[in-house]
Amino acid sequence: MKLSTRARYGLRALIDLGLYSENEAVSIQSIAERQKISDSYLEQLMPKLKKAGLVVSSRGVQGGYRLGRPAEEISVGEVLRVLEGGLDAVSCPGLEEQAGESCAEADFCVTKQVWKRINEGIKEAVDTMMLNELIEQSREAHEHHTEEITEGKRACCSAG
Repeated sequence: MKLSTRARYGLRALIDLGLYSENEAVSIQSIAERQKISDSYLEQLMPKLKKAGLVVSSRGVQGGYRLGRPAEEISVGEVLRVLEGGLDAVSCPGLEEQAGESCAEADFCVTKQVWKRINEGIKEAVDTMMLNELIEQSREAHEHHTEEITEGKRACCSAG
């Protein structure tokens, strides 16, 4: 399974909102600048995220976007499903009798159990990973990076 840029950029945008929208709404332009994503691309993603209730928007001078729910209530799986549709790595008609679809070999096919376990593993991973965890990891990574830069400047400036 390969996720599209839609999923990768959408998740990055939500992490950015979690980091920066605590006190005020965040503009698409500021997200785009920080995340190095085209603002026109983000403008295409935000309506999907808004329709799903993952973000809310406000208009006006102080307008922009905020998370629609607390980050601890938003799973990575939910975000990916909104932006990608299904998350199955393999579509196998033998696993689920879909409308009009069936597999003549379903009763004898052992590989369908492989596809089922792969699909379940992906769902388990993304459904138990919450947005607040990624926001905290991002915050820690930024703080660590800032500390390294500050220490580097101190070492550079104190040499002499």
